[in-house]
Amino acid sequence: MLWTASLCLLWALSILGAPVNKQRQKVLLISFDGFRWDYDRDVDTPNLDKMAKDGVKALYVTPPYLTITSPTHFTLLTGRYIENHGVIHNMWFNTTTTEKKPYYQTQFVNEWWDNGTLPIWITAQRQGLKAGSLHFPGTASSYQGQVAMVREVEPLLYNYKNETAWRENTDKVMGWFRDQDLDFVTLYFGEPDGTGHRYGPDSPERREMVKQVDRTVGYIRQSAKQHGLTNSLNIIITADHGMTSVYRNGQVEEITLSKIPGFSFRDLSFHLVDFGPSGMLLPKPGKLEKVYNALKGSHPHLHVYKKEEMPERLHFAKNDRILPIILWSDPGYVINGYFPVQFHKGEHGFDNQEMDMKPFFRAVGPAFQKNLKVGPFETVNIYPLMCHILGIQPEVNDGHLNATKHMLVTSTTTQGEFISD
Repeated sequence: MLWTASLCLLWALSILGAPVNKQRQKVLLISFDGFRWDYDRDVDTPNLDKMAKDGVKALYVTPPYLTITSPTHFTLLTGRYIENHGVIHNMWFNTTTTEKKPYYQTQFVNEWWDNGTLPIWITAQRQGLKAGSLHFPGTASSYQGQVAMVREVEPLLYNYKNETAWRENTDKVMGWFRDQDLDFVTLYFGEPDGTGHRYGPDSPERREMVKQVDRTVGYIRQSAKQHGLTNSLNIIITADHGMTSVYRNGQVEEITLSKIPGFSFRDLSFHLVDFGPSGMLLPKPGKLEKVYNALKGSHPHLHVYKKEEMPERLHFAKNDRILPIILWSDPGYVINGYFPVQFHKGEHGFDNQEMDMKPFFRAVGPAFQKNLKVGPFETVNIYPLMCHILGIQPEVNDGHLNATKHMLVTSTTTQGEFISD
């Protein structure tokens, strides 16, 4: 009778979606900044290929707009579109004082990050799990007075290309899982973004960096095995955005705002331009229509929108931090202010529908099916997937578990499916 009851209990648990495998699932979320969805097509990537064979590979994933580093990473951590989580730019800015802080300094402006949305580190810890982060954007901040319990922020002028440091950081994170019994960790690598910017996405330098990424993926899996984590650790590898080549050396008519008839920087109280293909403007009182009308239609590859007229699909309007006029350019073009000051051969920040802005996605571990190729999905959906594997109730988010649950092995996922609209 007891044996029959046990069988019935196992059957009931499987029907309800509860784990038959009682070993607690861990998750490592890794970002290789700027790794475009097709970077493995012109480079031999045996370790990424092996990871796909052992797990799941998506054709590509779609990041939120604005396709730049901090906003898109915070979407991975929260499952929210950028207008909803409020980290709208890499740069903190103050429209009254006109002060701006670059990417690294902005990491330490707490109120920029802690503005109402909780990242998964904090949610997991509030539900009894242990979380950590190494170099991931947002790591330096506290959220409602809490921080990731184990964290490391890279120093100023950090060398993001150092392969030896990549391996040391990998072993450090695996040690956190094994020795401190962490449940969830985020790990950030600053390449191939830097190389793609400097040399362009079609360069031999970028292809060499992709080989370095691939070697590191192999090392990550090897380190997980050496630390005894193979049966409990799920590894998700993705990126924040892609990269596209920039037109240079007289190939096209560049976009330079100061040369546009009827436009004047004197009509602005504040602006964010000269940072790639996107920009935001705050006109002085009474000058909005003048600025807008001067810019609208001024260049065939410049898109100009009033905040309230932004396409709804971009989810980049309904936040007080977003300025009244938003600009972005077509692929290959950047937006210059007074005169060209941008010399990158590769850029991102374009419309997230552009294929060159799409990142890659791989996942492997006991929760995931093997040798499964899936279609594209939005990166907001990675958050509810991670919450489900960890067995935690997610915060309000814009993702859907339905977009990713077909990747999972039902018998090894965790306590029921939390689906948030």
